[in-house]
Amino acid sequence: MQAIDFNPESPQPVQDTLRVCALHAFAYCPRLFYLEEVEELYTQDAAVFAGRRLHDEIERKEGEEWQDLYLEDENLGLRGRIDVLRQRDGQTIPYEHKRGRCHRDENNQPQAWESDKLQILAYSCLLEIALNTRITEGRIRYHADNVLIHIPVDDAGRKSVREAIQQAQQLKNSPYRPPVTNNEHLCSRCSLAPVCLPEEARLAHNREWSAARLFPQDDEREVIHILEPGTRIGRAGEQLKISRRNEPDQKLSIQQVSQVILHSFSQLSTQALHFLVANNIGIHFISGGGRYIASIDNRSGSIQRRIRQYRALTQENLCLELAQKLVICRGEGQRKFLMRGKRQGKGESESLEKAIKQMKTLLKQVSSINSLDSLLGIEGNLAALYFGALPNLLGSDVPEEMLFSGRNRRPPKDRFNALLSFGYSLLIKDVMNSILSVGLEPALGFYHQPRTQAPPLALDLIEVFRVPLVDMPIITSINRYQWDIQRDFEIRGQQVWLSETGRRKFIDIYERRKAETWKHPITGYSLTYRRLLELEVRLLEKEWSGESGLFGHLILR
Repeated sequence: MQAIDFNPESPQPVQDTLRVCALHAFAYCPRLFYLEEVEELYTQDAAVFAGRRLHDEIERKEGEEWQDLYLEDENLGLRGRIDVLRQRDGQTIPYEHKRGRCHRDENNQPQAWESDKLQILAYSCLLEIALNTRITEGRIRYHADNVLIHIPVDDAGRKSVREAIQQAQQLKNSPYRPPVTNNEHLCSRCSLAPVCLPEEARLAHNREWSAARLFPQDDEREVIHILEPGTRIGRAGEQLKISRRNEPDQKLSIQQVSQVILHSFSQLSTQALHFLVANNIGIHFISGGGRYIASIDNRSGSIQRRIRQYRALTQENLCLELAQKLVICRGEGQRKFLMRGKRQGKGESESLEKAIKQMKTLLKQVSSINSLDSLLGIEGNLAALYFGALPNLLGSDVPEEMLFSGRNRRPPKDRFNALLSFGYSLLIKDVMNSILSVGLEPALGFYHQPRTQAPPLALDLIEVFRVPLVDMPIITSINRYQWDIQRDFEIRGQQVWLSETGRRKFIDIYERRKAETWKHPITGYSLTYRRLLELEVRLLEKEWSGESGLFGHLILR
């Protein structure tokens, strides 16, 4: 979302003009400029909010000054809002306030950063045109070390502004994303690092690179599951209001929420829907029987990225290469899960050993497969071996009703399959949430075809996480006797579903599992599973962005 002006009476910007803050981003890092202005990727970290608080404090302290002036000039090709404008000794002087520290030269003398210098010069050029006056200097206040830097406005400075505008416009019209900057120190201070993934890009080009973790380790916001039919979600100011029958209303700050999942026939008001979409919060629907239904697509922009995705995923060779990675990732994960059971002495060791060896043989064939149809056959054989051996991971004293005798679904016919089906629905919901958050097109995948309700790209990506996020927690919970055979399940003829109590229990197990951390085998840093879901989507996009080789390595050890 692009906020040009908070004053409804301000003029609408001319489409071809650049924001001054975009010019600042261009001087800081051309890739940052491209991600924001072309691909429309924005993020807000603690530093961004701290900068906003600083400007609010300045407004309260210096209310007598002429502030917050919106300017735009079509000929110059620039628009922006000046922090503070002051009169000093008959001269008009624009001020820019920065939360951080200034640059220090080799003699430890305070200097403005080049991007900040260009920004104040750009504001000065806009002022000269708007006020028909000569601006001789601008000033930048660095609050972290309380330094005021005077920036002379001369012909060389004005020329640098016009050249920067021309170069930025050329880049804006380019279909190609610039490479990662060579100055890695810029990346550690960049709010868009979790989207750009500069360290991962460097790792893709140099496997000896020791990647620093700039990607957030966890998302501690809540995932809200609404299970009770008739429950209503509304808006109360800056909070969500959850109204359940015969219970007091529950209110949650919007900043505490990452997703809202409506199960069965719960309701969402239009006001709450707009509120959630405006705050980029995922909204998903799951049926009362536990089947994934849909997600609200609140993406805006990112057209260039989806065009690149389309171009890439219509190339048969690339699709086959990605599908091979996917089949190996899932098959190796399944095989190593079975190997864990063998080491722990569970089940029939001969049966497990046979399945493990056969899966190893099949996996060796994957890299030589030359068509998606043939690969589907290999994957089907791997799945048959895996599910055939999976009962051996259950303890000998597990109740008969919880045993597993083969995969069945639509509808599930036993308790184990009811757990699998509900777990995979939650997983595809989370994968869809990550795809939409990243901004890719879920309807265009590289392996699964658009034959069913679920989007192909989501069906592709859940293969990476089936074992660690669904299969393993189910086996563990059954072996720990966490399920009540009567209360947690509903049997309707030959159909078996989780009851409301069972769904609550499963959601708790699933969300706890997502909060656990896993060290990425390629990047070398640890993230929670809920962050790994998003990271894997972003690493997939790198496969067709010139930074390939990092996708599909999340395999159990």
